[in-house]
Amino acid sequence: MSDRPWIKYYPAGIPANIDPDIYQNLQEMIEETLVKYKKLPAFSNMGKTITYGQLDKLSRNFGAYLFSRGLEPGDKIVLMMPNCLQYPIALFGAIRAGLVIVNTNPLYTPHEMEHQFKDSEAKAIVITSNFASNLEQIIDKTPIKTIILTTVGEMLGTKGIVVDFMVKNVKRLVPKFNLSNVIMFKEAISLGKKFELPKFNYKADDVLLLQYTGGTTGLSKGAMLTHKNIISNLHQIRAVMQSYITEGKEIALCPLPMYHIFAFSVNCLALGGIGALNVLVTNPRDLPSVIKEFKRHKISIFTGVNTLFNALLNHKDFASCNFNNLKISVGGGMAIQKSVAQNWEKVTGCFLSEGYGLTESSPVLTVNPKEKGQLGTIGVPLPSTDLRIVDENGQPVPSGQAGEIQAKGPQIMKGYYNKPEETAKVLKDGWLSTGDIGIMNFDGFFKIVDRKKNMILVSGFNVYPNEMEEVIVQHPKVLEAAVVGKKDEHSGEVVALVIVKKDKALTKKEIVAYCKLTFTAYKNPKHIEFWDELPKTNVGKILHREIRDKINGV
Repeated sequence: MSDRPWIKYYPAGIPANIDPDIYQNLQEMIEETLVKYKKLPAFSNMGKTITYGQLDKLSRNFGAYLFSRGLEPGDKIVLMMPNCLQYPIALFGAIRAGLVIVNTNPLYTPHEMEHQFKDSEAKAIVITSNFASNLEQIIDKTPIKTIILTTVGEMLGTKGIVVDFMVKNVKRLVPKFNLSNVIMFKEAISLGKKFELPKFNYKADDVLLLQYTGGTTGLSKGAMLTHKNIISNLHQIRAVMQSYITEGKEIALCPLPMYHIFAFSVNCLALGGIGALNVLVTNPRDLPSVIKEFKRHKISIFTGVNTLFNALLNHKDFASCNFNNLKISVGGGMAIQKSVAQNWEKVTGCFLSEGYGLTESSPVLTVNPKEKGQLGTIGVPLPSTDLRIVDENGQPVPSGQAGEIQAKGPQIMKGYYNKPEETAKVLKDGWLSTGDIGIMNFDGFFKIVDRKKNMILVSGFNVYPNEMEEVIVQHPKVLEAAVVGKKDEHSGEVVALVIVKKDKALTKKEIVAYCKLTFTAYKNPKHIEFWDELPKTNVGKILHREIRDKINGV
């Protein structure tokens, strides 16, 4: 697409294109960054801060340990932990050891963990002790041989002893487990000092990250994001921010988990790559801890999701924070409500810029520019990015007409891991079919009309009905099941479940208990109804939209 009407809305200094080949691979960029900013603070968590220089040594030693265990370039390593200092150390160390990263939500159930670990063919894992009991249940069914265990407080110094005591003995968040052949994180780093770490020559098209997503079909798939994909998106993000950020001077508050592609790319890598300090919040649901960090540091950049912005605005202590240094607030993961954006700017004095993207696009595709942004839209495409709206036949439609959003750019994934047929469904001639329905206004700003047909978005996390329905219908008393999204003022949507009974004795209590055994908390149904039958098409396909409308009173 040669015509990019949105370019004229770029603030001064933002280029139409970026150079996706500025680095050969991410390892090259990371090592340059760690040396360049070695004296500056890199990551902070619960009051403990490490510099880029310390991160350089710690990650090198951790990478050397991984190499000493026989892990080879291209092998997969699972990172399964909340925001903590161990995450960037493990991430950078694994990349320097030539490994492919598999980010995993630590709240996954054993059922979900088993699928992802087997599908990715992971050989190693770094996991927080809170979730080790789940790993114990499925470890023998996976190819994982190297287990590196850590605790929430392991890298926090003497304070960490108190933190771990509270987590384990007071809050009782560490269920008992018995895993063999396990090494603690700090011990792995210590052992790594004894070993050399060879230089690995990644190619730009080599896979760096397997980031799991339901895509448009509801089946869990690993999006293969290459070094070039990630590097391109980092530079696209920076290009948009460059007019109001200062290299080596920014302090970013990071409450979103870095295993999520948004914080992974924006905070950990894009901002980390310019020498920013990332202040990590381990539990973003603990609003006082978010506010505490706001008051402890002179926060200049804040990233979050709509539900977090809204919750903070409604917390009695938030307005008393000092927002004088806050220059950029970025919302992603889910739609930012117009009222929330307006209130955020009113309270903080900072424009809340909404971004849009997908896991398959590393993830950012568009952003609402700070100077010329339009509330209620997802903004304009990033440099070197094309977006278009197409009809059901894949043909572009005129401005103002609704259709599916397609995207093209250097940040678009290589494909789904070991799923060429699924890849072919969404990638054609370089264009990624997002499954989202949108409109391009005449000025080049884009607006989302509807999301992927049946996907549910709970506080920024994707829930795919197909995945849940397949499990729920396995209950002996269930005949049919349909999962849809029900609007919710706190999380955007919650999961609603409609069941046709096989056994009339089935109760809601039984279903709730069954789901809790299988699904992560945010996937568990918050609304359950029993119907005599489900509406279907003439070929027997369940009409999710009709069910969703009825559940939401449309």
